[in-house]
Amino acid sequence: MWGRTHTHTHTHTHTQMFFRAVWSLVLRKGGPRMRQIHSPGSAAHSKEKMPPYTNYHAQRSYPMPDEPFCTELNAEQRALKEKEKGSWTQLTHDEKVALYRLQFHETFAEMNRRSNEWKTVMGCVFFFFGFTALMIWWQRIYVFPKKPVTLTDEWKAQQLQRILDMKGNPVQGLASRWDYEKKEWKK
Repeated sequence: MWGRTHTHTHTHTHTQMFFRAVWSLVLRKGGPRMRQIHSPGSAAHSKEKMPPYTNYHAQRSYPMPDEPFCTELNAEQRALKEKEKGSWTQLTHDEKVALYRLQFHETFAEMNRRSNEWKTVMGCVFFFFGFTALMIWWQRIYVFPKKPVTLTDEWKAQQLQRILDMKGNPVQGLASRWDYEKKEWKK
C-alpha cells in the first residue's frame, strides 16, 4: 500500500519537474511563438524588453525565476547593487528589501495571501444558476405543452374507478383491497 502511494507521488513529482523544464525551454527559445507574440518584449512590439520588466515568471512551487524581476536599473539601484557586493552587515533593512524587490516581484507571504477571487467565482456560479432557473421557468410557460389530461386528478380518479369496476386482478391487485359492498377500501 505504502509503496504504491510513494511511487505515485514520486512519479507525479518527476512529471511536474519534466513539464516545468519543458515549459521553461519553450519560453526561453520562443517555443511555438505564442509567448513572443503576446509578451511586451516580443518582436511584434520592439526589439528590446519593456523596461523595467522582463519575461519574469515565478510561482510558489518554483520560486526561482530565470531572470530578475527588474533588469534596467536607475542610478540609485545600480549604486545599491554595487553596495550589495560588499558586506551585507553594512546594508540596512530597507536596502535589503529593495535588493529583494529588484530580484523578486513578491515575497512568499504576498504570494500566499488570501485573495477575494472566490467572491467573483461564487458570483458567477450564482448568476448562472439564476439564469438557468429563469430559462427553465420560461420554457415551462412558453415552450412545453400544457399538462396532458391523463395527469389531472379527475382523470386519475376516473381511471381508478374504472379499474375497480372491471375488478382487475381480484386476487392480489387493487380489486382485492376494495370492499365492493361498502364501497370503500378494506381495513
